[in-house]
Amino acid sequence: MNTTKLYLIRHGETDWNRELRFQGQVDVPLNATGLEQARRVAQRLLAERFGVEHLVCSDLLRTRQTAEPAAQALLPHLSLDAVADPGLREQNFGIVDGLRVQDVKTDYAEAWERWVRFEADYGMPGGETTRQFHTRVMDAVQRIAQQYAGKTVLVVTHGGVLDMVWRTAQGLGLDGPRQSDIPNAGLNRVRVQGGAIEVLHWADTRHLQDLPAQPVYDQTKLVVRSPCLPPQARRPIFGLPLIAPPGEQLVPGRWQRQRQHIVEHGGVAFAVADQGQQALYRPAGVGPLQQF
Repeated sequence: MNTTKLYLIRHGETDWNRELRFQGQVDVPLNATGLEQARRVAQRLLAERFGVEHLVCSDLLRTRQTAEPAAQALLPHLSLDAVADPGLREQNFGIVDGLRVQDVKTDYAEAWERWVRFEADYGMPGGETTRQFHTRVMDAVQRIAQQYAGKTVLVVTHGGVLDMVWRTAQGLGLDGPRQSDIPNAGLNRVRVQGGAIEVLHWADTRHLQDLPAQPVYDQTKLVVRSPCLPPQARRPIFGLPLIAPPGEQLVPGRWQRQRQHIVEHGGVAFAVADQGQQALYRPAGVGPLQQF
């Protein structure tokens, strides 16, 4: 069975990254730092002889600008127009595309409140739900893996796309905030075989070490958590296995490691981590948040 190696690159920095805007599918160019990041990516790929045989990128400007130096260095006869794939675009955020986070909170308060629940079947009005986005992305990734079966392919795309790849490779669900680091112009290596995706290396930024610190969009900080529970409230209920995300960031309906337990306090079900963090929790298969 052929194994396809993918070197996944998030586009370089834009001014909108710095401003914490929803970029979505708006055609935003790289800023000066982003252009330098793109140049550094090409230098590293060339110097370390990764054996890239093909290149595919999102058709949006910021990814094409990021891909251009690598294409010139590794595949000089390649036309980016011929390898631009709309399936690799960022998630469509509908009415909030182009807006700063603070503007969304003010102008679309209800949509923002739904957004920070990070539910798979919710999308900003006029945009894609996370589930729709995931389907589109994975269709594109599998299509690339099949088209270039047994080859090594450079894929230049977006942060949200890489989040979908990470979740799929790790067997995670689509609810909950992003859990992996996805820096601009970072190098991520995966292999695809028989439809399965395996992460080999992730968020490698050694080629960017001396550049300005990158803006960080940390979705886990957007999740509203409840007050700390007193120790006496931490008695297990339901007897269900708990899976918690890396770093013990507890969020509704999204778990990965069995190091926590469900407790009841004040008539509400909570999930409590080893160090006492917690969040409202809807147990899988039980239905709405349990009341006691």
